[in-house]
Amino acid sequence: MTNNNNSVKQLVILSGKGGTGKTTLSAALMHLLSESPIKGVFVDADVDAANLALVTGAQIQESHPFSGSQTAVIDEDKCTACGICEEVCRFNAIRSPILDQAKFQVNNLLCDGCAACVHTCPESAIRMVQQQDGEWYHSLTPYGHQFHAELFPAAESSGKLVTTIKQHAKLFAEDHQLSLMIVDGPPGIGCPVISASAGADLALVVTEPGVSGIHDLERIIQTLQHFNIPALVCVNKANIYEKGTKEIRALAEGLGYRVVGEIPFDETVPQAMVHAQPITRYAPHCDSSLAIQLIWKEVKVALFPEGMPND
Repeated sequence: MTNNNNSVKQLVILSGKGGTGKTTLSAALMHLLSESPIKGVFVDADVDAANLALVTGAQIQESHPFSGSQTAVIDEDKCTACGICEEVCRFNAIRSPILDQAKFQVNNLLCDGCAACVHTCPESAIRMVQQQDGEWYHSLTPYGHQFHAELFPAAESSGKLVTTIKQHAKLFAEDHQLSLMIVDGPPGIGCPVISASAGADLALVVTEPGVSGIHDLERIIQTLQHFNIPALVCVNKANIYEKGTKEIRALAEGLGYRVVGEIPFDETVPQAMVHAQPITRYAPHCDSSLAIQLIWKEVKVALFPEGMPND
């Protein structure tokens, strides 16, 4: 899955769970990249709970509907109310006629799009139609162009939506001769994470000290190993439980992964969030900003071992 031959390098920032500071780090790297000679494009791939735009002051330039699934629709003129569709639906999405309602109807929230009803209807009264599952956006920030999306509540196809915004960001980067795409990945190890990691040249894994941090680090590393994606590790809030940080270092290094930085707990970080700014812009000399700057140097070397373009 690694994409070393692509002129647009891809860095994906991941964590085994939410709340580790992944988006805070992503916003900071966006700012630091914008201060360098090379410019990039940015993606918020956490389509279920996108919030990178809040920290980067994103102004939407384009908005597009996203349709990733289908739902069944019954033609009432053809329906004879035989009830076969209700019998074959495993998701209880077909509603029987009630009161003065003469025909069967489909509950779109329950319909899984399997089309079993379509194939069993003797009157060919049911068809599948595309439904809108969300929206994706192309926005402008002080640090460059950002692509992000919103998946509607209870909608599926989050992996498809992540792939969609990444494809548009990649095309934009190629058209404008940009050399790096930074992807703020979703938490966990599910389909959206796999879509966010597809084609990545490097993953930066954010974890935090503690039992859950170690467990989630193991999960995300196993996922990256499966897809042969190289990774670096950094520890957020590293000084709140130093024993846990040492355990994370030992685990990562034992698995062959380098810990490239430790970000200390810093009360300036929530202040930067309140002011909707990356921490490295809001307070460039605070402890967390200095740690992130060192991490950025390590990431640049890993992505561009021969030096960053135009640097």
